[in-house]
Amino acid sequence: MSPPVAEPGALPPDNYLSEGRTLWSWLTTRDHKRIGVMFLMLTLGFFFLGGVFALALRIELLTPGRTIMGHLAYNRSFTLHGVIMVWLFMIPAIPSAFGNFLVPLMIGARDVAFPRLNLASVYLFLLGASVALWGMIQGGADTGWTFYTPYSTTTGTAVLPVLLGVFIIGFSTILTGLNFIATVHLLRAPGLTWMRLPLFVWAIYGTSIIQVLATPVLGMVLLLVALERVVGAGIFDPARGGDPILFQHLFWFYSHPAVYIMVLPSMGVISEAVCAFSRKNAFSYRMIVYSTMGIAFVGFFTWGHHMFTSGESTFGAGAFGVMSMLVAIFTAIKIFSWLGTLYRGSIALEAPLFYVLGFMFFLFSGGMIGVAYATTSLNLHWHDTYSVVAHFHFIMVGATLMAFLAGLHYWFPKMFGRTYPGALANAAAVLVVFGFIATFVPQFLLGNAGMPRRYADYPPRFQSLHVASTAGASLLAFGFLSIAGYLAWSLRHGALAGDNPWGSLGFEWQSQSPPPTRNFDVTPVHATGPHQYAPGEPRHAA
Repeated sequence: MSPPVAEPGALPPDNYLSEGRTLWSWLTTRDHKRIGVMFLMLTLGFFFLGGVFALALRIELLTPGRTIMGHLAYNRSFTLHGVIMVWLFMIPAIPSAFGNFLVPLMIGARDVAFPRLNLASVYLFLLGASVALWGMIQGGADTGWTFYTPYSTTTGTAVLPVLLGVFIIGFSTILTGLNFIATVHLLRAPGLTWMRLPLFVWAIYGTSIIQVLATPVLGMVLLLVALERVVGAGIFDPARGGDPILFQHLFWFYSHPAVYIMVLPSMGVISEAVCAFSRKNAFSYRMIVYSTMGIAFVGFFTWGHHMFTSGESTFGAGAFGVMSMLVAIFTAIKIFSWLGTLYRGSIALEAPLFYVLGFMFFLFSGGMIGVAYATTSLNLHWHDTYSVVAHFHFIMVGATLMAFLAGLHYWFPKMFGRTYPGALANAAAVLVVFGFIATFVPQFLLGNAGMPRRYADYPPRFQSLHVASTAGASLLAFGFLSIAGYLAWSLRHGALAGDNPWGSLGFEWQSQSPPPTRNFDVTPVHATGPHQYAPGEPRHAA
């Protein structure tokens, strides 16, 4: 029997999307690409839900008094917004979605090292998310996403299921990290030495180390909080002989490295996109690699800068401040390397590059403000104000989101075999970048003027800046809805992408689009240096 021939305008018949079209085939798959797509769909759904809570908060803050919700509802809303965005979107989005789909392709492997554990990580993530969402339906927590004690051990809201949900999600994170570490060590194609690995793979590898080493600390501290709520053990509650500062040390020992669980994969995405759309190899490849591992290492020693107002010694505050500034040096190495790659490159102004430029702006601006926060005297003025909210969103949400959208637009043709409307994608990218700036620059000004965070009411003199921030959030929401619209349309009606619409020579682009289940007909052999890109202008994606 002759093989089926693709109809004009149809995807190649032999691809991972066509290997069983039933729901059961997806739920039982061990194909890393399908697992990556499932993570992508789940995290996008949670991003939408977190965005709804964010818009509700901004609408409430349009007026100094009550607008649409009371104080308890407001507290629950910003807690649920934070829990969803941090634990259900930003931490898993790039490593679990793009990492699962791309790492085996980028190193010339047929799959990850442990396909069954990979599938288990999806179900653990879904189970943890379901438990946390069930807690939200039961009344939700009102503690903030950090669950600070002693309030989290005494509040009457449904903190326990939210804690357990995040605890379960941690196991998914650990399994994903172990899988990537083993895959990179054991399954690289012949000739693909460590210093020839794609920079995205290096970023996922460094992130996986953080996931495996830091996530158990989070699990331990969340279980202790749950234990204190259930049996009244005096661990963190001072009324029972506990120490709330101990909670802060344990929580931030995980949560500051968790910043790099979000940002390091983002940097890997940017490194790939910068090379592809400047048509050049990475400027100072080794320095980007060393700075990646440097950030992963130093990130474990900077947690104390979150606690300058908690009674640290002068030496402790100084040491944590210096270590925090050291991270800025590693970050600056990356920024200068990306600029060096773009310099005199054959620039293609496609949508992914707009997000790259947005990422660099947010990383540089938020990073420089982070250096200021590492200075105790400035930190004392800005602590617990809207300036912290703006900084957090610039350096974590803004940078992570820009990289996520850059990766989504860059690898969309490879993942789904179709292109999207280029002009519309460029316009939406500009709208998202400027919408984000318009949302959070007013919050920097609010914080500097003394507006505390997490307050539903505020003095009338702050209203104009709150209105400006809400207007920016509305612009941002419109940009996201535009992206969702044209990408959903493109899944079915977009033009065929071809195997390599960007002209890149990475291993993932040597496979067909969408890739077959086996990834490669013949195991590729890597015989060139890192990040070799084809000369000439890339073709447009639409």
